[in-house]
Amino acid sequence: MLTAISSDRRAMLGQIVRFGIVGLSLAAVYSAIYWVLATYVMAPMLAVVVAFAVAVIAGFILHSRWSFRGHGRQEDHRMKTMFFLVQGSGFVLNELFTWILTGPMHGPTWWPLVPAILVTPFATFLLNRQLVFR
Repeated sequence: MLTAISSDRRAMLGQIVRFGIVGLSLAAVYSAIYWVLATYVMAPMLAVVVAFAVAVIAGFILHSRWSFRGHGRQEDHRMKTMFFLVQGSGFVLNELFTWILTGPMHGPTWWPLVPAILVTPFATFLLNRQLVFR
């Protein structure tokens, strides 16, 4: 019993580390795309759509193949659907942060990147772990 618990903890620690590495990489990609588009090309809310789409596609590939590898079922339609629903919740969070910080608060385009990097990844990790890659 003790071995199973410590094995589960080791597996989760490995997932957190791999998720963090992928997450930091995706955050950098999302941030670069969002900031350039929001600052020079289009409205911030639309820039979130483009940047998030790129990050979600890369994230599915990297998380399913590496972050959560060997954790749970093989890829199936349900897993893909749940992954994109979880990512949808992250998208809504980022749009909300962007709307509040660049809209009513009249902040610069980089402000929404702070909660997008500090809040959204933790929420999506927990949801991915519990609902997608279980």
